[in-house]
Amino acid sequence: MTLEQNKETFVIESNNLQQLLDALKKEGYKVIGPKISDQAIIYDEIETVSELPIGIKDVQEPGKYKLEKRSDKAFFGFTVSPQSWKKYLLPPVTKLWEATYSKDGICFKEESLPDKKQAFIGVKACELNAIKVQDKVYLEGEFVNPLYKRLRENTFIVAINCIYASKNCFCTSMNTGPKHTDGFDLALTEIIEDEKHYFVVEVGSEQGMEILKSLDSKVASKSNLVNMEQVIENTVNQIQKKLDTNNIKELLYSSYESKNWEEVATRCLACANCTMVCPTCFCTTVEDTTDLTSDHAERWQRWDSCFTMDFSYIHGGNVRSSTSSRYRQWLVHKLGTWIDQFGTSGCVGCGRCITWCPVGIDITEEVKELRKAQGK
Repeated sequence: MTLEQNKETFVIESNNLQQLLDALKKEGYKVIGPKISDQAIIYDEIETVSELPIGIKDVQEPGKYKLEKRSDKAFFGFTVSPQSWKKYLLPPVTKLWEATYSKDGICFKEESLPDKKQAFIGVKACELNAIKVQDKVYLEGEFVNPLYKRLRENTFIVAINCIYASKNCFCTSMNTGPKHTDGFDLALTEIIEDEKHYFVVEVGSEQGMEILKSLDSKVASKSNLVNMEQVIENTVNQIQKKLDTNNIKELLYSSYESKNWEEVATRCLACANCTMVCPTCFCTTVEDTTDLTSDHAERWQRWDSCFTMDFSYIHGGNVRSSTSSRYRQWLVHKLGTWIDQFGTSGCVGCGRCITWCPVGIDITEEVKELRKAQGK
């Protein structure tokens, strides 16, 4: 590889992908990537590329998910996992501090921040945009989340441009995919044509370049770049679902008393699945525990949801006791008030909330119904 040419786009052969994992592990990173478990593609620690979902795709529709074989041996020929990378930056359960009582009084001890380094392999464009949204929530403004900050700083991101879109994808409506633009250390595009199988690699950071130096690679040719753009175009053409975001914040604010909320409530189970799989939702609760001696207590932070009854319990009463009010809170916040809070939508078009809703409620269809009700 000739780095002196100052190129930022390279090619590595598919049979050299293991070198990337080995290079990251050598630098002390825990490598996390997609693998198959319990008939689903999840994100978990991996050691070798053989653990990747090779030749497998996910078929997603409203309320439906299954895995099928592809006609090729693509390493990343799926859309998104039921999980999101959020759990590695904002753990579902976090110990905040503990307190111990003794004859000398009460001693408080905060939980120390982890020093571990982690590398995400195969982050799709919508998911990386979700991480950027979480950055706004936890790293910008007056209050910074120290745990999120530490984990984010110690994370190396290997992004992957999508080569396949499910029926629930609508990232093009949210301007979040299927191609990466920034925010990665390395971005891969998987190319499979005839007997050729390789990755076009875009470098996004100095750390990314340092890792790339240890791999067998070559500068990308013009034909390699043409193939990459063709793959992206093919993926864009696969995306069928659309969400009209024109004046969406104003639409939702003016629909606050709409009868549509009652209608969707007849179908919604208030199960919180949509918020648990969402890569940007950040609702949490705090729980205090103690032992039987009452000499030791701990405070824990756990993921929560605006769909749970207790979440909106304030001063002796529940401010959102109905399913319709909780669904309205979620949708208006996700697509409307989030923009006021953070300057961006809370939706990245990954389609998870549609796939994992037990009754197949489709966020894009609900917005259409609100527009129809207002004649917009």
